[in-house]
Amino acid sequence: MAQKIQAVKGMNDLLPVEQADFKLNAALWQAFEETVLRWTRRFGYAQIRTPIVEPTNLFVRSIGEETDVVGKEMYTFADSNDSLSLSLRPEGTASCLRAVVEHNLLYNAPQKLWYMGPMFRRERPQKGRYRQFHQVGIEALGFEGPDIDAEIIAMCADLWRELGIAEHLTLEINSLGNREERAAHRSALVAYLQQHEDKLDEDSRRRLHTNPLRVLDTKNPELQQIADNAPALVDYLGEASQAHYDSFKALLDGLGIQYKENRRLVRGLDYYNQTVFEWTTDKLGAQATVCGGGRYDGLIEELGGKPAPSIGFALGIERLLLLVREYGSLKAEAAPDIYIMQQGEGSTLAAMRHAAALRAAGYAVAQYCGSQKLKAQIKRADQSGARFALIVAEQEVADNSVTLKDMRGSHEQTTVPAADLTEQLKQWSR
Repeated sequence: MAQKIQAVKGMNDLLPVEQADFKLNAALWQAFEETVLRWTRRFGYAQIRTPIVEPTNLFVRSIGEETDVVGKEMYTFADSNDSLSLSLRPEGTASCLRAVVEHNLLYNAPQKLWYMGPMFRRERPQKGRYRQFHQVGIEALGFEGPDIDAEIIAMCADLWRELGIAEHLTLEINSLGNREERAAHRSALVAYLQQHEDKLDEDSRRRLHTNPLRVLDTKNPELQQIADNAPALVDYLGEASQAHYDSFKALLDGLGIQYKENRRLVRGLDYYNQTVFEWTTDKLGAQATVCGGGRYDGLIEELGGKPAPSIGFALGIERLLLLVREYGSLKAEAAPDIYIMQQGEGSTLAAMRHAAALRAAGYAVAQYCGSQKLKAQIKRADQSGARFALIVAEQEVADNSVTLKDMRGSHEQTTVPAADLTEQLKQWSR
């Protein structure tokens, strides 16, 4: 027997039923996708789809060469002719903005865009963190004021309510200011951290000279006091940046959205400025962040487009659905409405015709295929979770009728003319 080939570590199959090591299934995933379609439409966002493979330089220029994502986590390889370095996309914003610049989508008006799909990072797999993971991303491009910042926060809050998890998520916010303000803060931060360099761990010492803001986001408990006492970026904000941040907070207050200011919140990618935020939970162990984002006003220009203010966020689908599965109210409709059984000469074709008519009427129909006895078919119908079952045997074929069975036992089994089937189902469904 040939040896089985298994999936790559950290990349999961999504099955109709839950796996022992991956507590999500395709039905829950599909229900979430349908929710996202309704949600984005409510807020006026249009979908964009981009390739999963992009030039490596796109991510070096946008995310930052010294970030962990680019430096350690990307899947990068040479094209077949060795003339171009390619990478599997580790996040969606850079790909989205590359498409916006390439196709000049901001020529006439601002854009509200969304996307959904797989991302790839080579990191240690654990609960809620995988090497192939999936995100929903929201990008609002060409909007300058704090009102769009507040709108996308309200957009998140709307989704949490629909999924039934609002009480399990906390909004954390901060402002990173503009480029000049961050540079002044960086100088003060590096000087401060150098005074404590002997106490920093290996990651923090590396980041000290490449991305010192990330030291503030350390998860090492031994460094918490050092991070807490570090210079705060908010103290370096100029008048315009402070006014933007204050107006943003006032809008959240007016909308009744609760938040916590986190002076150490910096996000992990280099392109952020001004408003940044995360939605966190204490229900998923170490993987606390479910959704995060912020402003990246200089990124479009960095990728070759005309300067345009921009803001966006991404939410991790796997992590979010683990929370929904345990605490939410998303209904996964995997079961068919009707299961059709057949037995005897001529019953297969008759059953297929009934199935086609019912599907045309809007019902989800599963039809038995095979030659098992009726008793075994009834067991399959029960396992399917269908509300109703149809039996088509030789007598029903001869009479052009069907036998209708309510699998919940609310109605007595009955035989009706095929022409009356849809109306009978409507009556039983009330």
